[in-house]
Amino acid sequence: MTVPLWGLGIFIIWTIVVVVLLLAARIRHLAAGGSPKEFGVINDNSLMWRLFRVQANLVENLPLYLGVVFLLTVRGVSGVMVDLLVSVYITFRLLHSIVHIVGADPRLRILGLAIQFSCLISLIVLAIFQSNPGFGDRGLLG
Repeated sequence: MTVPLWGLGIFIIWTIVVVVLLLAARIRHLAAGGSPKEFGVINDNSLMWRLFRVQANLVENLPLYLGVVFLLTVRGVSGVMVDLLVSVYITFRLLHSIVHIVGADPRLRILGLAIQFSCLISLIVLAIFQSNPGFGDRGLLG
């Protein structure tokens, strides 16, 4: 399995973990006498709200990464640079979530997001412009 596909697997597993944590927080909230109406109340001090935002953010970003993996796979683009960019992307995707869950400085999330988008854009450029060596032409890195 390629590094981009491993990254996809990690992304999906992490999304599932966050959904389970969110469900546990909601069940705990209801068991303590809370109302389902409070699930959508914006409160950055609430773990339940932060988990909801992390889950929504993961669901928003998963199609972007999935699209990049699709492009890389269909085009047959791989290599050290792709593996490095995917590793950095997934690492900062996880760190972004953790920073959000613990309620740390939002500037760290913005920095993490900037790094993630830089990786995605670089991967898209590689997927589009790097030719598969098996097709007889040389790509940008070949």
